[in-house]
This record gives sequence, structure tokens and C-alpha cells, in this order.
Amino acid sequence: MRLTRRRTRLLLLAPLAAAALAVPLGVHAATGPDSATGDSAGSGTGAEPPEPEPAGSECRTSVEGSRVVAYCHNPYPSVDLVRLHTECDRWWDVDADGEAIAVEPGRTVRLEDRCWKEVATAWVSHRPAP
Repeated sequence: MRLTRRRTRLLLLAPLAAAALAVPLGVHAATGPDSATGDSAGSGTGAEPPEPEPAGSECRTSVEGSRVVAYCHNPYPSVDLVRLHTECDRWWDVDADGEAIAVEPGRTVRLEDRCWKEVATAWVSHRPAP
């Protein structure tokens, strides 16, 4: 009976021991040798990926009764496509996704929509211009 318990413990601990030994090997293989210095310690001196340029418009949305108005200003040098989405509160009132409008650098656009009755939510989506 004792031999079975010991064997069970060893069988349960064997995968944990193998995983503990494999993790450092996997980390070493993932970092790989540093091609510039031949250093395989992963000193972190490799080139970092470039930071993406900031993009996108800043939008302010207001809801008054059944009307939605959003002003979007693009302070960045790239063109941003904005689209107003309106979700109406009543089940029979049609939700709307507005047309995509290009916001040129340094420009402000006004987006409008309305529901027959109350507005549940309204938001603006962004995507970069092609």
C-alpha cells in the first residue's frame, strides 16, 4: 500500500518538475542570441519597435431629447473617418449608423442624427482613412 502512494506522488510531481525545467529553456529560446553582440543572455539592447503616430479625432457627443449631435476635431496630421451610431430607446424605433465622414487634419465636423422618441445611447467610431 505504501509503495502505491509513493508511486502516485512521483507520477503527480513528475510533470511539474518537467515543466519547471522547461520554462527557463523556453525563455532562453524565445529571446535567442543577440545578433549584434553575440550575447545570448538577452541583455535587452535590441532595437525597439517604433511608436505609432497618434491619430484619431476627439469627439464630444450630446443628446437632447430625440436629437444627437457630435462634434469631432482632428488635431493630428492624418485623416480620420468618423461615424455616428445612434441606438433608440423604443423597440420600434430604428437604430442608425451614420455615413463615414472624413475629418481632415485641423478640421472639425458636426454629425447629427435623431430618433422618433428617446435616444438610448449614441457613440462615434473611428478608423484611419485609406
